[in-house]
Amino acid sequence: MSWTDERVSTLKKLWLDGLSASQIAKQLGGVTRNAVIGKVHRLGLSGRAAPSQPARPAFKAPRPARPAAQAMPSAPRRVTPVEAPTAVVAAAPAPLPAFRHEEPGSATVLTLGAHMCKWPIGDPSSEGFTFCGRRSSEGAPYCVEHARVAYQPQQTKKKGGATELARSLRRYI
Repeated sequence: MSWTDERVSTLKKLWLDGLSASQIAKQLGGVTRNAVIGKVHRLGLSGRAAPSQPARPAFKAPRPARPAAQAMPSAPRRVTPVEAPTAVVAAAPAPLPAFRHEEPGSATVLTLGAHMCKWPIGDPSSEGFTFCGRRSSEGAPYCVEHARVAYQPQQTKKKGGATELARSLRRYI
């Protein structure tokens, strides 16, 4: 359909009433949303009475209450060193699996299945590149042996305690 004077005046009225381009296109019929936007642009209609509102209100979940913010001190304070505990028990790191030469696996990229170990063996650019191919644990990409190598337990960090904090704060005091 073409833009008649009547359709243009209807477009102007609906645009200034705050209807969206999609809503105007539906009311006019025979034109798309993009045609309405193009005509509005060519007519130079920029101002609107009110922004378009959605037909139905969107549900917004209530936000959880924020914890009360703790007040920050107004001036730095001197830190008195606190004695460190005398007996600190550190967890012994898990022994690393010994490196061993891998024999070529039984799976290639084309034969690798969902429940097969996907541990790469060899150089990917070489002819003899394969994957382990053994049965992997449910939902895991590797067999038990390769999972031990791939997923190392998190190492515990040494904590310097209050003396380390006091030393780092000395330059600010």
